[in-house]
Amino acid sequence: MPVFSIQTPKGKKTIGKGEPCFIVAEVSCNHKQNLEQAKEIVRAAARAGADAVKIQTYTPDTMTIDSNQKWFMLGGKDQPDSWKGKNLYNLYKEAYTPWEWDEPLKKLAEDLGLVFFSTPFDPTAVDFLEKLNVPCYKIASYEATDIPLLKRVARTGKPVIMSVGFADLEEINFSVKTLRGNGTKDLALLHCTTSYFDEADESHTNLRTISDLEQRYGVVAGFSDNMGGIDAPVMAAAMGAAIIEKHLVLKHDPTILDDRFSLDEENMKKMVEKIRWQEKLMGQPKYGTQSSSEEYNKRFRRSVFSVSDIKKGEKFTTANIRVIRPAFGLQPKYYETILGKRSSQNIRKGAPLTWEMVEQ
Repeated sequence: MPVFSIQTPKGKKTIGKGEPCFIVAEVSCNHKQNLEQAKEIVRAAARAGADAVKIQTYTPDTMTIDSNQKWFMLGGKDQPDSWKGKNLYNLYKEAYTPWEWDEPLKKLAEDLGLVFFSTPFDPTAVDFLEKLNVPCYKIASYEATDIPLLKRVARTGKPVIMSVGFADLEEINFSVKTLRGNGTKDLALLHCTTSYFDEADESHTNLRTISDLEQRYGVVAGFSDNMGGIDAPVMAAAMGAAIIEKHLVLKHDPTILDDRFSLDEENMKKMVEKIRWQEKLMGQPKYGTQSSSEEYNKRFRRSVFSVSDIKKGEKFTTANIRVIRPAFGLQPKYYETILGKRSSQNIRKGAPLTWEMVEQ
């Protein structure tokens, strides 16, 4: 059964099959480079009931170069309006989280009982995060094929959660092999939608990929949702996703780069509550009565009753005993054993049969 534990200031937290879904609130660039807004997003994640808060560790220069050549320009028809017209460098310049924020954000998150970790985008970010002693690492879908980065992360020996959006099986195989071959023992793979639509796209979501990842690679599997709404992550959790990752914004604002596919606090809270409610419904394998109400209702099962007056010494037959409701007599499995035996006493019609009434 794939599970792993991460070390937190409050002890180990186990993630995986049979454990409560690990719900991660992604801060991303939704802070608009305002530290107080970033802190309030962390507080909102705690209020909403998330288990963890995640940031991203990069700078424009660790991500790309400042170029207006066509390869570096944004403008795809499905990209958020707030992205269009920018080159990659300027997008990341507007979006990145200043590295000096990491320590105060980590302290705040942990004071609130949240797990704090990050997505590094190059080896220098890993070096920096190691000094902060983050408990695990996230690999973004776009970096899932960055083999030098994977090797550096794997060498920390810490658990790795990797999104595999738009990676094909050959690429995932190589990335998993790279991580495992360089020191990663605890690995989670997240099916990831990278379409950035403002609502779930049922034609491209393919949630069954989650269980396939778990079975194919023997890993903890989950879902990183880069679409609007809560329907897809809630359903993913019901289908067995052990990790759910979702962007969180304080309030919707079209000038925020990741606004379109982020949840506000109210909807993050709704998502968490629905997932927790589902977990209660699913419970654990259990047989027999589940409640006092069910225990009472067991009386309406069937049992063996006399259906006419029976004299002492008279044989039990299909005419004078039957299996009927309620369940105060002998269990139905004894009916055929009793047939042909004789009554040890006078029995009135409507009496539940007991072994004392049967001649031994």
